[in-house]
Amino acid sequence: MLIHVEALRRVPLFESLSESDLRELASELLPMDMEQGSLMFREGDLGNKCYILIEGQVEIIKSLGTPDERLLGVRHSGEAIGEMSLFSKGHQRTASVRAITPLKLLVMKRDDLERLLRKQPDLAFHFMATLSRRLEESENHTIRDLREKNRQLQQAFDELKAAQVQIVEKERLERELEVARDIQLSILPRALPGNTSWEFGIHFSSMEAVGGDFYDVIELGNGKLGVAVGDVSGHGVPAALFMSLTATLLRAEAVRSNSPAEVLRAVNRHLLATSDSGLFITVIYGILDSSSRSFQYARAGHPTPLLIHPGRPAVQLEAELGQVLGFHEELALDEVALSLPQGSAMLIYTDGITEAVGSNGDSFGEARVMEAMGAGEIKGAEEICQQVWKALQAFRGTVPQDDDVTLLAVRSN
Repeated sequence: MLIHVEALRRVPLFESLSESDLRELASELLPMDMEQGSLMFREGDLGNKCYILIEGQVEIIKSLGTPDERLLGVRHSGEAIGEMSLFSKGHQRTASVRAITPLKLLVMKRDDLERLLRKQPDLAFHFMATLSRRLEESENHTIRDLREKNRQLQQAFDELKAAQVQIVEKERLERELEVARDIQLSILPRALPGNTSWEFGIHFSSMEAVGGDFYDVIELGNGKLGVAVGDVSGHGVPAALFMSLTATLLRAEAVRSNSPAEVLRAVNRHLLATSDSGLFITVIYGILDSSSRSFQYARAGHPTPLLIHPGRPAVQLEAELGQVLGFHEELALDEVALSLPQGSAMLIYTDGITEAVGSNGDSFGEARVMEAMGAGEIKGAEEICQQVWKALQAFRGTVPQDDDVTLLAVRSN
């Protein structure tokens, strides 16, 4: 009893009550304890009582258990809880109340409150002041909540606009890359020249929409064909542009000279004079001579060709010093003349195949390329390319392609 009187004396709502009034009120109110985490009541419940919080803290929650749940505030000892339902129409709880800590409470029924107000009319002003303060707090919280929701909506709208811009930009870039790919493919020969002496096979696969590899077979007249394969450093659009420039220059120079080395040196001079991109390119360019069944080539930093003769396994030609194009003013080239007798075949490739990595971390390497080419009876040029490509795919498994791949096979008929 005395404990309750002392507790009620600390409640601002009852500060105007006399000692005898406090004792009378304390005798009428029922004590109640609640555990931490307990729900005193839920929003929407009917309420015919309020609570005086003697010890502990509670949280006032709106829309409990829904996506719109939000905390309206925290009440401490000395405050009334749930009194608004006693004055509202229908007596419904306007929010849920949950114990943050263990609680000690005094329960005031509606009849107790009405008797107290009849006896102490001035107390009604304290209740009205408390209700007004609670309503103001609730309104301010609602305004803050609406402002936050508006901020979130604006942020979501801005992000949506930014995403839409990115989508439009992505679609534009994809269209431009498609055009760039079409332009790049138009530079590469759609069909290789027909020749009774030579059969050609080709496989070309770029890592991205556009790539830095190129190949070409050029009609030179008098039974001669220029054959070129190149590989630009880097990937994507810059490499594709540098490739296109090199391929165009090489085709223009190839018809001016019967010397593969002079053709590459001329292309190198043009690249140094017109491009400061920092890119370079490896190239092998040679001339197939139908009358002599020979291939005379110059090599600028490119992998050497692989040869296969009937009844023998494929071999790789030895390499001398051959420097890349677009980097050195004084260019050192590896110049070779080799015989391609009837029934033999040659494979020229880019390092995207030999340096391809499999699931075990190993590189495909030249040995696997030569093994895939086979031995014994020489297959058709297109079949050689397809066999090597299929062997690479099986070796790589699920590892994605990380470089452009070009295979150009020549079979001597």
